[in-house]
Amino acid sequence: MNQTLRKVAIVGSARIPFCRAYTGYENETNLSMLATAIGGLADKYGLKGQRIGEVVAGSVISHSKDFNLAREALLDAGLSPATPGTTLQIACGTSLQAALVLAAKIATGEIDSGIAGGSDTVSDSPVVLGPRMQKRMITLSRARTTGEKLAAFKGFNLGEIAPVAPSTQEPRTGLSMGEHCELMAKQWGISREAQDLLALRSHQNAAAAYDSGFHDDLVVPCAGIYKDNNVRPDTSLEKMATMKPAFDKKSGRGTLTAANSTPLTDGASSVLLASEEWARERGLPVLAYLTMGAVSANDFAHGDGLLMAPTIAVSDLMRRSGLSFADIDLFELHEAFAAQVLCTLAAWEDPDYNRDVLGRDDPLGTVPVDKINVNGSSLAYGHPFAATGARILGMTVKMLNTLEKQRALISVCTAGGMGVAAIVERAG
Repeated sequence: MNQTLRKVAIVGSARIPFCRAYTGYENETNLSMLATAIGGLADKYGLKGQRIGEVVAGSVISHSKDFNLAREALLDAGLSPATPGTTLQIACGTSLQAALVLAAKIATGEIDSGIAGGSDTVSDSPVVLGPRMQKRMITLSRARTTGEKLAAFKGFNLGEIAPVAPSTQEPRTGLSMGEHCELMAKQWGISREAQDLLALRSHQNAAAAYDSGFHDDLVVPCAGIYKDNNVRPDTSLEKMATMKPAFDKKSGRGTLTAANSTPLTDGASSVLLASEEWARERGLPVLAYLTMGAVSANDFAHGDGLLMAPTIAVSDLMRRSGLSFADIDLFELHEAFAAQVLCTLAAWEDPDYNRDVLGRDDPLGTVPVDKINVNGSSLAYGHPFAATGARILGMTVKMLNTLEKQRALISVCTAGGMGVAAIVERAG
């Protein structure tokens, strides 16, 4: 059956302030933060008690109690109980992928509206016991007699109660994301100075955005917090230069530091998507359109570069859309690490990489610095894993309107050697 695809409107967004781990949100959970972000969106657009087509959201660091996170959050946020919720996870690309999933459903007419979101808290990380103790506790929960309960602890030793610390190591390599990015920086010849300069620019741009009032209608308070607490308007290259390598501490060639890497962060964000008709029937704005998306993956375990997959997703978008970098007004590139952004930019310029990896006869080209993350990005705001994509999407939509630009490209790298990318175009 032939079907005309509908445009997917972006109505607006809301997020809570992002806080460095173990600071403002020590008593918050993924659920409470996500519900606050969605609740702020509902207040902003008169959605309390209303049925939304679907809420798709998720978290990366989650407890077993978070199994139905999206559904429980939308109920706590005050949406109609008739609204279904789907919990999704694709590491750091979670909330952008959620937006793409909803966009496909809106475009085909399956739903008329949707909320994409994400939440993550390092401060409320689950404490996991080792496998022997886990099995003992399961056996204990099933025991009925005193003898069976005592038998559950036969051969017990105190070492079994030591918790297994949360880890960011990739299961296939045993390396953390930062260690992988160090390898990428060495491969592409990315200097410490270039990384620090990019990080400094992110903080300066973010601070200027706050000073201009850009975030006033994007951020809703949570737990008495009103502003992101990682933005450092007073930082400098001199201060950054004093930081020691954070991941390669032994070779003497480590370039990634706490200053040019994202900190562990808590936060949540949400974005409202809809058909044009649904929005206009309710008197809601159509600020922009989510026109195209792509998800990619690479063989990072065998040398492809853990955080290089977005180069592929973006290349696919350019090919499918018929656009070139010259057609893009704003480039919103998630800053997991300054080195990741710089490696990505270098790869898009490199003829060999374009030919061998992207299948292109000519390089995608150079991205002008003044078009990249003009209001700052993750190095300044922080990076609550699942929340970052929706934070970027919401900011991008507002930037297109305030700066009167037409088209933006969003790119997010993720753990597991994947990337999520999208094209956003201003309405009107």
